[in-house]
Amino acid sequence: MRFFTIIMGFLLAFIPIVNAAPDIDAIRKSVPNITTQTLKAELAKNENMYLIDVRTIRETNIVGGTIKAKRNIIMPRGWLELRIEDEIKDKNAPIVVYCGTNRRSPMAVQTLIRMGYTNVRNYSGGYSAWLKAGLPITTRDAAPMSFLYSKPIKVADRVWSSIGETSPSTYENTGHNNNLSFVIGDDAVMVFNGGGSFLLASALHKEIKKITNKPVKYLVYENGQGHASLGGSYWKQLGVQIIAHEDAAHKIKEDKDRILDSARRRLKDKFFNTEMIMPDVTFSEKKVLDLGGIKVILQMLGAAHSPGDIMAWMPEQKVVISGDLAFHERMLPVFEDTQTGEWVKTWDKFEALNPKIIIPGHGGPTDMATVTKYTKDYLVFMRSKIGKIIESGGELGDAYKIDQSAYEHLDTYELLYLRNAARIFQAMEFE
Repeated sequence: MRFFTIIMGFLLAFIPIVNAAPDIDAIRKSVPNITTQTLKAELAKNENMYLIDVRTIRETNIVGGTIKAKRNIIMPRGWLELRIEDEIKDKNAPIVVYCGTNRRSPMAVQTLIRMGYTNVRNYSGGYSAWLKAGLPITTRDAAPMSFLYSKPIKVADRVWSSIGETSPSTYENTGHNNNLSFVIGDDAVMVFNGGGSFLLASALHKEIKKITNKPVKYLVYENGQGHASLGGSYWKQLGVQIIAHEDAAHKIKEDKDRILDSARRRLKDKFFNTEMIMPDVTFSEKKVLDLGGIKVILQMLGAAHSPGDIMAWMPEQKVVISGDLAFHERMLPVFEDTQTGEWVKTWDKFEALNPKIIIPGHGGPTDMATVTKYTKDYLVFMRSKIGKIIESGGELGDAYKIDQSAYEHLDTYELLYLRNAARIFQAMEFE
C-alpha cells in the first residue's frame, strides 16, 4: 500500500507539469510585437535601443550570427531572469527581444513585462526573417575556419589589419581581442602586435603569406600587455626581430608570470606553445624602420593608456597604427598605471600628426574626429566631473554617479564604466 501511495503521489505531481506547457500562440498575441521594417527604422534612429537575442551562443555561431546593433546582447532564455537586471538596470529602457523563429522570444517578453520592464517588445520575424531580408548582421567570429577573429583587410596602400573582437580575451576568440596589423614593403614586412597566443600569430602569418612573399622582418609590441606580446613566441622561432619601447619591456619583465598564468587559464589547449618573449631591441622616443619603398616611424608621444604605448606612423600614406592610444568602438579601460591627465596632453601631439586613417588598438579603421570623441573627449569629461567632486569634498561614491550614458552604446561599457570612474577618482586625489 505504501508503495502504491508513493507511485500515485508521483503521478499526481507530474500531471500539472505535463499540462503546464505554455500556449505559445496565446502568448504571441498577448505581447507587443514589432515588424522587420519597424525594427530596421527604429535601430537607425536610436542606437541605444537594446536587442536581446535569447538563443544560445552555439546557435548563433551555427546559423551565422546575430542582428547587427550597438547594444545587441546574447542572453539565452534560460538565463534571462538571472542576468537581465545586471545588463539593463533601467526598466524603462527600449528593449526588443528576438530568437530564431518566434518561439522563445514571446515568452521572454512576457517574463520581462512581469519583472517590471515597461518598454519591451517582441520581434516576431526573428533572426530568420532579418537574415532573409538581407539586413545587417554580425558574427562572434568573422573567420570561423581560422584562429583569427577576422581575416586581414586592406586599410591603405601596403597597410593591412586583422580586426579583433571588441571584448576581453576569451577562449572563443583565441585571445584575438585587439588589432593585428602589418605593413608590406618592397623588401620586408613589419607586424604591429604579436597577438595573444602562439596559434594566433601563426594564423596571422598564414594570411600574410597569402598576400605577399616578402619575409616578416620586424615584430613590434605596441605595449607590455599580453595581447601585444604573447604571440612573440611564434615569431621568435622564425628569427623575426622583436621591437618595443623600453617601458613596455620593463612592464613585460615585471608582469610576465601574471600575464602567462592569466592566458593559460583563459586559453586552455589554445595556449599551445605560447611563451613570453622579451624584445630584442628597445627605444625611448623614436625608431625608423625601412621596409623598402616605405618607412615606418615607431614613436612614443607620451604617457597614456599603459606603459610603453607606441604607434606606427606612415607620413606618406597619412596612416597611423595608434594601438591603445585611441579607442572608438569599445570603451577605453583605465588601468592602475593609466595616466589620464598625461594622456590628454599626449593627444595634442597625436592630433598634430594629422593622420587621414587611424587603425586603433581595438575596432575598425576610422578617423581623428571619431577617436577624439571617444578617447580624449571622454577623458576630459570624466576628469572635469571628478575634479569638481574632489574640489567640493565629495567621495568615491559620487564618482560612481557620474552620468556616462553618452558612452553606454560602446562595447565593454557595462564592464568598465564604474571601474574607470573609481580609478580616475583615486588617481586625481593625489594629483
